[in-house]
Parts: sequence; structure tokens; C-alpha cells
Amino acid sequence: MLYEFVLSSVETCFDCVKKLKQSERGEVLLLRHKGSGQNLIFRRFTGSAQVYRRLLEVKCDNLPQIYEVAERDGQVLVLEEYVRGDSLAFLLEGGVIPKRQVRAVARQLCNALQVLHAVEAVHRDIKPDNVILRGDEAVLIDFDASRLFDPEAQQDTQVLGTIGYAAPEQYGISQSDSRSDIYSMGVLLNVMLTGKHPSVDQTTGRLERVIRRCTEMNPQRRYQTVKQLMDVL
Repeated sequence: MLYEFVLSSVETCFDCVKKLKQSERGEVLLLRHKGSGQNLIFRRFTGSAQVYRRLLEVKCDNLPQIYEVAERDGQVLVLEEYVRGDSLAFLLEGGVIPKRQVRAVARQLCNALQVLHAVEAVHRDIKPDNVILRGDEAVLIDFDASRLFDPEAQQDTQVLGTIGYAAPEQYGISQSDSRSDIYSMGVLLNVMLTGKHPSVDQTTGRLERVIRRCTEMNPQRRYQTVKQLMDVL
């Protein structure tokens, strides 16, 4: 019933402003409420609603507020806060980011990941497109590829993520966990500093050592928690 209610509400109470994303798994729309004029994000995709349900109870400046989640036969509907700002990907088109800003963005993303990992979720798709800069705040978005950590699983049941940013274990080698997000954070740090993947052009200085440890192939050799990464930043 909730699935039908959410879908009906979207169709009758909102106007579609823009289609933000379309893929084989689903779509992301920017909607505007006909009465209040409030903008919202509407997600419809094939997958699991588990992570979005966990985030219904979460409030964090570096994560979007999730308002409603519904699921039926593997089809998921999500209504969430529209985060107004530019994506990190857009900003990087103009060149690399000053080191002080890189550290600030990275620390805020670590804060978002601490909250996410606290509810036993792994993001699995950290990349410039999924980071919105709202003034001085960095907001981590898009949990369509996210999953809950299963201590009994040997590997992920579905390979998801973005090539170059996804940790090796996301390709069926083993199960992804919080350290997979730390790997992606290392790649993102290097891209912010050099504009390139660390395998192509790695930054120098103290952050080089941080990035090398984040992107170790063996998860045991990476920082084991986001807090450890945040502390060195």
C-alpha cells in the first residue's frame, strides 16, 4: 500500500522539473511540490531499500534527509531532500582544488561515512558526481549502490560501483565493508588534488602517504575506520 501511496502522491502533487539521471536500474527526478513549491529528489530504481530505510532515522548535515521509502517486488521509491549546490565533478572541471579545501571536504565526507557506517551501511560509490557542495558543506548523496554489511557473507551478491573508484573487493573478490569506502576516499582525495587517478599521477607530500594507505589492495593494510582517516586529515 505504501508503494502505491508514494507513487500516487508523486504523480498528483508534484511537477517534474528535470530528469537528473537515467540508467538501466532506474531514474532520478527533481520534483517541485505544486502547493508549497518545495523541491525534492525522487528516486525509482531496482534494488534494495534497506540502506534508505536505515537513513530515515538519521540526521546529518553531510547527508541528505530521507523523507519516504517504499519497496515492492524489488522496485524502490525514495523521496529525499534536494541538496542545492554544485557537484564536486562540476567544480573539478575548472581545475584542481586547493589543499586546504580538499582537507575540509574530505573531513566532512568522513563525517558522513561515520554516520553511514554506524548504521552498518557501506556507500560503495563515492565519486565526484555523488558529492554536492552546499556552500561550505560537502554532502554525500546517492545510496542506490549501498548495502548493509553482512558478517556472514563471503562476497557481495551484486557488483556495483564506479570503475576507478570502487575497491577491488567490490568485484567479487570478497565482501565490501567500511574499508571499501576508505579506498574510494583515497582515490577521491587524489583526484581533487591532481585531477587524476592515483595510478596515473599521485600527489606528493604528506597526503601522498595518506592516499597510498587508503588505496592499498589489501583491506587489512588500509585505515581500518573512517575515524582513523579523519584524524590524519
